[in-house]
Amino acid sequence: MSGKVKNVTFSLPTDLMEKYKDYAISNYIPSVNAGVKEALEEYSGKIEREILKKEMLKAAKDPLFIQDLEESMRAFESSDLDTAGRETEW
Repeated sequence: MSGKVKNVTFSLPTDLMEKYKDYAISNYIPSVNAGVKEALEEYSGKIEREILKKEMLKAAKDPLFIQDLEESMRAFESSDLDTAGRETEW
């Protein structure tokens, strides 16, 4: 995430805001703002995973993508066999 911030105004259900205020008072979250930010980041990650899944399903049906993938796999097959079963410590 970018270090820049932008103030925004939006409406949320009162009961949800009360929950977040209680979470902050009870020190489950640092602040309401931090809790909302974390929730939005998690939701954004969920959407990004859904987008990636759709793109992967789309690519799996693309004959040119599959052909390219198979060609790449064949090109690296001997390298993969050379290193198969080797454990390397990093």
